[in-house]
Amino acid sequence: MAKKSSASNLEHIRHSLAHLLAAAVLRKFPKVKLGIGPVIEDGFYYDFLLHGNEKFSPDDLREFEKAIRDFIRDDLNFIGKKVSAAEAKKLFAGQPFKLELIKDFVKEKQNLTTYRTGDIFTDLCRGGHVKNTKEINPDAFKLTKIAGAYWRGDEKNSQLQRIYGVAFATKKELGEYLAMLEEARKRDHKVLGPDLDLFTFSELVGSGLPLWTPKGTILRDLLDNFVWELRARRGYERVDIPHITKKELYVRSGHWEKFKNELFKIVTREGHLLAIKPMNCPHHTQIYARRKWSYRELPQRYASTTKVYRDEQTGELAGLARVRSITQDDAHSFCRKSQIAGEMSSIWDIVEEFYAGCGFPNLEVRLSFHDPKQPKKYLGSPAVWKKAEAELAALAQSRLGPAFERKVKVDMGEAAFYGPKIDFIAKDSLGRNLQVATIQLDMNMPERFRLACVNEKGKDEGIFMIHAAIMGSIERFLAAFIEHTGGKFPVWLSPVQAEIINVGSGQRKYAEKIFKGLKTASVRARLSDENLTVGKRIREAELQKIPYVLVVGEKEEAAGTVNVRHYRRGQEGEIKFEAFIQKVMDEITRKTV
Repeated sequence: MAKKSSASNLEHIRHSLAHLLAAAVLRKFPKVKLGIGPVIEDGFYYDFLLHGNEKFSPDDLREFEKAIRDFIRDDLNFIGKKVSAAEAKKLFAGQPFKLELIKDFVKEKQNLTTYRTGDIFTDLCRGGHVKNTKEINPDAFKLTKIAGAYWRGDEKNSQLQRIYGVAFATKKELGEYLAMLEEARKRDHKVLGPDLDLFTFSELVGSGLPLWTPKGTILRDLLDNFVWELRARRGYERVDIPHITKKELYVRSGHWEKFKNELFKIVTREGHLLAIKPMNCPHHTQIYARRKWSYRELPQRYASTTKVYRDEQTGELAGLARVRSITQDDAHSFCRKSQIAGEMSSIWDIVEEFYAGCGFPNLEVRLSFHDPKQPKKYLGSPAVWKKAEAELAALAQSRLGPAFERKVKVDMGEAAFYGPKIDFIAKDSLGRNLQVATIQLDMNMPERFRLACVNEKGKDEGIFMIHAAIMGSIERFLAAFIEHTGGKFPVWLSPVQAEIINVGSGQRKYAEKIFKGLKTASVRARLSDENLTVGKRIREAELQKIPYVLVVGEKEEAAGTVNVRHYRRGQEGEIKFEAFIQKVMDEITRKTV
């Protein structure tokens, strides 16, 4: 049995397993062309181009797993070596993807290194790896799936076959992870969403363009209204903007150079080039810029829930998690320097209240700063970035107090190109980390658009812009929310909150009376189909994750009650109808989760 691997060595284990996978594939398919095999969260993958029409099968995965375990037991060493470009080209002759990488590394003046695994495999790789395969537990990894992937993520390139694997230090950890994957499969929003009749996709409409049903639209609107309610209390005003713009707006903002290949473009009959908006902030700057503002009138706070569009590659689309039509609950505050901390703290309050109401009470905080080693990736001077990042760090420290040093992670290089941000991380019911809301401090775009206010001395004073996304993308949030809840939404958010089931036809009128009473109280209810048995109707309501099922028979009609069944708590028994109404209204008002 291999010795237990330390957590610090886990990345090296996963990287080494990627090489062993490539060796196993080469042994069965000697003509295979090799792509890359990096470490990813919880595991690794490797990309391959098979000869002709060959394709991997589930049986191949089992065969490769056995081969990898055999390699592990052979106690193979991993040995790294620096090589020249000529040596590398000779070593990987016949491997076009490796030769392309070598060419790029030489152009970028990067060192070339190879790693040899015993006598079975050599790869172009930076490392790191285990020293010997005996450091890998042969019972703590699994090859999980086969997927398609374009070389370097570009659909103009060859389509490769990707094999994914997961790996952990112990067999127990692997088992727990696989159990979580199985539960995640049951909660997959791509399955639950259509099953619950929330959204659909159409080939005629196009990939990555979700269509929302009446139920799904109720859910979206309830979430968006909650965000707006929280914003309205804090002085935000609604604005509305067009879906297209002249190219010049994005040239001025800096987005054109950064995102021009991800934009959908339109050429008018007169030959003008317009872009379909991929973000809203440049439009909002022009609402602010419509007139002069006194310092007494700041902050100006604008909010708009609207769609944006990005030309995502087909292979990267994933249900609601990655789409081409994105609904953003976007808001921007235009303020003076002295108002930055107060404005960002107000947004922080909105974030905490919203996510508590959706069942994510404990959010982690991450500061996303720029990478000073790559200044060309960002707008603005190093001095501007230093000031902006100091503002965010000070806010986080004031909000979290002594826990700041322990709880807050700083990610260098993860800032937006125009400013640093505070990212909020939620943990879902499966223990997965989800990046949710974000607060971004922008000192660059106001300068590019010459946004100002008239200060106490009657002179123009530059202002600051704070970007606030609570859900960010409603589509991506709902992908996470559906999986977090398993489709069992809190009562206040459920598209149908109660289903009424009459036991016999004699109680249909009483059931209709209950239905009307619920509708009058603004409880979203429906009457069940009498053509099915009571058991089937209850089962159908359970499958649709309806919070309350109200069964009424002769006994309930005589007593003016309903027999209540709850989607989580099970059978709750009889209750006076008026008392039930009060109970549900209280849950809705308090946003009980």
